[in-house]
Amino acid sequence: MDLRDAIAEQSAFSLRLAGRVAPKHAASSNLAFSPLSLHVALSLLAAGSAGGTLQQLVSFLRPPAAAGSSSAAESLNSLASQVVELVLADGSPVGGPRMSFAGGVWVDQSLHLKPAFKQLAASAFKAEARAADFQSKVIYFGGRLGGGDVISDEFLIGKVVCFLRTPMGSPLFSNFIQGFLGFVKAAEVTGEVNSWAESATGGLIRELLPAGSVDHTTRLLLANALYFKGAWSEKFDASKTKESAFHLLDGSSVRAPFMTSKKQQFVRANDGFKSLKLPYLQGDDRRQFSMYLFLPDAKDGIWDLAEKLASEAGNLDWYLPGRKAGVGEFRIPKFKISFGFEASGVMKEMGLVLPFSGGELTEMVDSALGKQLYVSGIFHKSFVEVNEEGTEAAAASAAVVGLRSLPPPPTDFVADHPFIFLIREDLTGVILFIGHVINPLLSG
Repeated sequence: MDLRDAIAEQSAFSLRLAGRVAPKHAASSNLAFSPLSLHVALSLLAAGSAGGTLQQLVSFLRPPAAAGSSSAAESLNSLASQVVELVLADGSPVGGPRMSFAGGVWVDQSLHLKPAFKQLAASAFKAEARAADFQSKVIYFGGRLGGGDVISDEFLIGKVVCFLRTPMGSPLFSNFIQGFLGFVKAAEVTGEVNSWAESATGGLIRELLPAGSVDHTTRLLLANALYFKGAWSEKFDASKTKESAFHLLDGSSVRAPFMTSKKQQFVRANDGFKSLKLPYLQGDDRRQFSMYLFLPDAKDGIWDLAEKLASEAGNLDWYLPGRKAGVGEFRIPKFKISFGFEASGVMKEMGLVLPFSGGELTEMVDSALGKQLYVSGIFHKSFVEVNEEGTEAAAASAAVVGLRSLPPPPTDFVADHPFIFLIREDLTGVILFIGHVINPLLSG
């Protein structure tokens, strides 16, 4: 399978995953997540897996016919490497969109990653491997007190000093020690991962791991953070932004700021919905990023449209506008979304269960315990902002496209009710983000 076919499968995976994430995690809220960063994380996990776990990961990420093929696993590595290196590189130094991607693998310090896996993670996936102290042994200071059957135990963790007195060898004491240490070490690891993600994204992604997501039983953790902010190739005039009604799914409406323009737009009328392409300013590296909006004709039609896109994932290009056309009434709302979720539940529902139930992570860890390891969580957080900002420098060259034949009649595009959006790199077809807007006044 060549790179183009692999990317087509990544796009199909993105739409299928979005069809599951939306109703489970954001049925009544706005949604933005990166199926690409999750695809990269699972590809890295596949690189460290064997046997049935590897087959299931390959089947989940690629067509079932490719399951179990060593070339399929290598293809995932190649795709991830090229996507991370080319698509996810920050474009702001050369005039393109600002992007920040961070990936990491945390493994308990009692285990060791295999050198080949560690090297692949760093070179192909740009994922830094780190040892984490998910559990800790107690160092005791103390002696017998009085009757000889009681011991005074003192242990120091960070800045926490505890003094315990309990019958020597008591299960209560042992359970307390284990639970307390697990709580403290889990908080430390959570803080370390969150600080790493915040630093890697320039402060844009905070608290990637929620409280309680790590405990003393954790042995392996994958995390991804991806930030995107692009300037439109043709900016919207902020003075023309006006409040108007946005219709919610419950039949009520809110007043939200809408951007508008009289310029030609990349718009297409499909059966039951319309699609809009908003190109981002292109940098000198030739990548071409665009946001696409999919607006159902029915004001409450977003879920039917989401199901249609997911079920026809291989036909996405059919629904995308190819050229500019005149528009009649044109309005799209401003919105800003910060969204995070834990992805393992959705993936289990889609049939990916072995990585989360234990077994065959033998290519990752240099230990017999590789057969007992499992992924305790895959946490993801994204940020997307849409406003009037852009640059007019590219407007002239973009406007040249329209002078061919008689233009089609103007098409209205008024996004005044819930819609779906995605951000992709058009030269490769890689989908970076997918989401929906239920209420533009909500931030999540």
